[in-house]
Amino acid sequence: MISKNTFSFLADLSKNNNKEWFEANKPRYQKAQHEIKNLLSVWINEFGKIDENIAHLEPSKCIFRIHRDVRFSKDKSPYKLNLGAFIVCGGKNSNLAGYYLHIEPNKCFFGAGNYAPTPEQINKIRQEIDYNFRDFQSIVSDKKFATTFGKLDDEQKLKRAPKGYEEDNEAIEYLKLKSFTVFAKVKDTEILKPDFMHRLVELSTMSKPLIDFLNTAVD
Repeated sequence: MISKNTFSFLADLSKNNNKEWFEANKPRYQKAQHEIKNLLSVWINEFGKIDENIAHLEPSKCIFRIHRDVRFSKDKSPYKLNLGAFIVCGGKNSNLAGYYLHIEPNKCFFGAGNYAPTPEQINKIRQEIDYNFRDFQSIVSDKKFATTFGKLDDEQKLKRAPKGYEEDNEAIEYLKLKSFTVFAKVKDTEILKPDFMHRLVELSTMSKPLIDFLNTAVD
């Protein structure tokens, strides 16, 4: 459902990130948008049979804008160099855990989790992990899950135990996290294959227990 035309457009955009070029190539962008909306429609329909919380979502409301917010950035390039979509209960602005697809030449990936929980949500998630660590550990240490996603991303990890927790807490390495996400690289050639949807639903299904745990914590 995603063609070489979409990757070609994004590759060309990376070399011509300006309004004049974008406007002249708007039909190519619109075609790329059409392709990702079609992919999302099928993804929501197929995975919605497994996770009914996302079955009602509208594809057009799950896609991130290609325009960058440059108000507080030194980089004034007007456009993102990727197409991104996030399917999550309540919509992409709900701040809940969900499933993300990133399409960018040679940098494609699937992601799942809650990337930027609010301070209130972080406290609830940490409490849930602390209270139900065995359940959480069984999710992230599952062989298939760990082989596919590795460890939870710890880029924004605290150096010390968060307030209210001790360093000897058995879950302390997870309690220090400020973001609760996992990622799996996807090759461009995989996305171009007719059966990519099977892989996308498989990745979504594998990460669903983590999504359910995180959203139960903040519910």
